[in-house]
Amino acid sequence: MQDHGLLTIILLLATGVLLVGFLRHLRLPAVFAYLLTGVILGPHALAVVPDLASTRQLAAFGVVFLMFTIGLEFSLAQFLSMRRLVFGMGLAQVVLTSLVFVGIALLIPLSWKTGVILGGILAMSSTAMVVRALAEKMEIQTRHGRIAVSVLLFQDLAVVPLLILIPALAGSANDLADDLAMAGLKAVLVLLVLLVVGRPVIRPWFQLVANRKSTELFMLNVLLVTLGLAWITEQAGLSLALGAFVAGMLISETAYRYQVEADIAPFRDILLGLFFVTIGMLVDLPAWWANLGWVIIVLAMILLLKGMLVWGLARLFGYESGVALRSAIVLAQAGEFGFVLLALANQYQLLPAHVLQPVLGGMLLSMMLAPVLVERNGWLTRQMVGSYRHHRDQQLADIRSANLQAHVVLCGYGRVGQSVGRVLEEEGIPFVALDLDPVRVRQAQSAGESIFYGDASRRDVLQAAGIFSARAVVITYANVTSSQRVLSIIKELRPDLPVVVRAHDDSQLERLEAAGADEVVPEVTEGALMLASQTLLLIGFPISTVLRRVRRFRQERYQFFRGAFWGSSEPGEDQGSARLASIALGETAFALHLSLRELNLTSFGVVVVAVRRHGIRGREPSPDTVLQPGDVLVLFGTPAALTQAQLYVLEGNKVQEAAAV
Repeated sequence: MQDHGLLTIILLLATGVLLVGFLRHLRLPAVFAYLLTGVILGPHALAVVPDLASTRQLAAFGVVFLMFTIGLEFSLAQFLSMRRLVFGMGLAQVVLTSLVFVGIALLIPLSWKTGVILGGILAMSSTAMVVRALAEKMEIQTRHGRIAVSVLLFQDLAVVPLLILIPALAGSANDLADDLAMAGLKAVLVLLVLLVVGRPVIRPWFQLVANRKSTELFMLNVLLVTLGLAWITEQAGLSLALGAFVAGMLISETAYRYQVEADIAPFRDILLGLFFVTIGMLVDLPAWWANLGWVIIVLAMILLLKGMLVWGLARLFGYESGVALRSAIVLAQAGEFGFVLLALANQYQLLPAHVLQPVLGGMLLSMMLAPVLVERNGWLTRQMVGSYRHHRDQQLADIRSANLQAHVVLCGYGRVGQSVGRVLEEEGIPFVALDLDPVRVRQAQSAGESIFYGDASRRDVLQAAGIFSARAVVITYANVTSSQRVLSIIKELRPDLPVVVRAHDDSQLERLEAAGADEVVPEVTEGALMLASQTLLLIGFPISTVLRRVRRFRQERYQFFRGAFWGSSEPGEDQGSARLASIALGETAFALHLSLRELNLTSFGVVVVAVRRHGIRGREPSPDTVLQPGDVLVLFGTPAALTQAQLYVLEGNKVQEAAAV
């Protein structure tokens, strides 16, 4: 049994690795890989993975950590700032979808309980997939992007009452009202106790744990709080996920929110992957084939019926037909929380098998179509809505009306773009700015700014902005992927056009330069350079010397500043980014009495930035420098390369012998 269990785990991991790698190559979400793993290895196909209660219990923790993450990201300020769309359109979408499916269930006929459950399940859309796709297309701040994000926010919040409702529906019909009232009362009481008692306790408790400066202790504490609160809500007759949501809300108000989110991510992703494997194990392909008509009907209801509801609500809220249709296309799919609710309903045996399989099939097919629909939402809308196509044509015409020559194109008109624009205006250089935030565009246009609503990653928009007659382009996006997309189009249309790109720090330099940027300006590095310059001026250095130093540093392409020593964690940074590291040479170090040329650390992909000897640090040391005991090498490279170089410097012979073996 032990060998069989280990083999099962190996098969799960091997299948998951292969499918995740393949689907990532196709730019599809990893959730598909986990679902396919469950389908292939589950009881209805190869029957390699047994459908055990222990497996389902472990997978349930994936949902716990997912709800914990949602709680961490819960922002009352964000909800209030978008309250009209969140509590207006979001609430209406969830309620109307549920009512529509109750009506459909009664017509089929199915029980009204089944209709309520199906309505809650199919009302959900994929938050992770939609937000990521909109962010990559720079459409978060567009009108349809704001609608989509607002509705998704309410859907995430609506999961909490649905997690309470579904177990209550499993009780007797005669006692349903009492069960619902009791469940609601218990939920309110438990939440009040947790929030009232937890708020004043959680912050000092986490401060106490953090002061111990132990990452293991901190991680154990996060697990204790999350699972402890989940256990409390389960003992109160509610769901594990509800307690995890509350735990996330409490921790989100502390200074440790982002650290907790980073620490919990590996547990969440692995266990959530296992949860989706168990969902895939529910798939019965022969049953799908036997009920193919119903699978297609469910798919059509998700895409068309749900899409029509979103479209109608967007129109009711005053948006034109094109924006409403784009919102409908973006939200017309099933979501991760739909599968969570589906698994919960199946656990309480609230969905008959002849209903479960078509619903599961329609949900999976809708999510497979979603990446294409979200990616092409603008093109589809222009094909179907003539007025929207005319509106887009009018936007291009408006941009062309600027009729500029020898101008600069600004891609993005946030704080950075506006600052660049003011400098250009001061120097009498004409420019045209493109931005996707309609509020910003409207306000800036009313102030007389040369800005237009347009997506700089589209060829026709860049052409309308006069890229063929422009002198330069400035890309001010904070997102590197978005900048790379714009760069690829610019270099295709005008390879000779100078392009200056904003970057966060020097770790993004090479990626953007490889994409075609002529100049990359890293904010962090420039900020450090300005701080150093002001410091030199304040302590008495002549301005000519400071300017000469600044000019030299820039001419060297920031090599002097490139890289930094990292602490135990650098939140928000790529963990594989190149960095600085120092190695002290003791009496037994392999590198002693060897020159840097003989040591040849460049073969590991590492650069020797400096050698410190007797308290004096020599930068850019000569290759003929012979290392002595007590020397400190300062190296620059990726973490993996630095690890190999350090082993070689300290234990070179052993490393060479191990490599030879």
